[in-house]
Amino acid sequence: MTSVLRLDGVDRSFGDRQVLKDVSFDVVAGRMTGFVGGNGAGKTTTMRIILGVLAADSGQVTWRDAPLTRDARRRFGYMPEERGLYPKMTVRDQVNYLGRLHGMTAESARRATDTLLERVGLAERGDDLLETLSLGNQQRAQIAAALVHDPEVLVLDEPFSGLDPLAVETIVAVLRERATAGAPVLFSSHQLDVVERLCDDLVIIGDGTIRVAGSREELRAAYATPRFELVVETDAGWLRDQPGVSLVDLDGARAVFDLAPGADEQPVLRAALDRGPVRAFRPVSPSLAEIFREVTK
Repeated sequence: MTSVLRLDGVDRSFGDRQVLKDVSFDVVAGRMTGFVGGNGAGKTTTMRIILGVLAADSGQVTWRDAPLTRDARRRFGYMPEERGLYPKMTVRDQVNYLGRLHGMTAESARRATDTLLERVGLAERGDDLLETLSLGNQQRAQIAAALVHDPEVLVLDEPFSGLDPLAVETIVAVLRERATAGAPVLFSSHQLDVVERLCDDLVIIGDGTIRVAGSREELRAAYATPRFELVVETDAGWLRDQPGVSLVDLDGARAVFDLAPGADEQPVLRAALDRGPVRAFRPVSPSLAEIFREVTK
């Protein structure tokens, strides 16, 4: 895996308040990197430093192993958390205009605009003023504006905010296409279920410090606990009396349980089989929400 965008030891303060402390992580080509943290954790400040909107007090941001320059940033696609499009322009004119600002010819900008409006589900609203759109459709327009110039890397701050579930699926498909084509994608989101499903790599920030970073699989393995799911045909309440078992969730015939350190899951399975058919017995990987709670508590 090739890291193309790297933050190394980035610090940033506002007055006497330090909001970023030694922030370091990589964004890899062709992969989706989820960037998550609570309110005020430092996500937006970090993204603004990547884009050159803010300067770091110390540390550096590199692109393909070289200092990130203004010219390199012109090849980035950025979607800020705050909507920044012109409300009195039509959707089509707005996206086309931003394509031209990135150096596209009139014809290439027009073609890219039409294609993107179709992909994000705004083809029929292209000639409407932006201010007449719902907040969700304005968000779709904002995403089209970030993509129109076929950027080499995407930096998206809360791209799914205000989107209904169907719109989320549409945008997820568009972003996955870009990553599959080789573009690194860095996105923040408070919707942990979407991040868990979409990201290849994960960076968790808390109080301006990177708490953990790595691939989704690596983090699940690192924070895995001896947790199992059991599904039987009758009530699984007998697990309460099983030595070494701590119930996490019980819903009739389905149970999720933790094992005490050093305990073996095989006696639990044998006890279940003694009581009748077992429909499922499998280890349970920690969810992103569980890892997030663990590293930010």
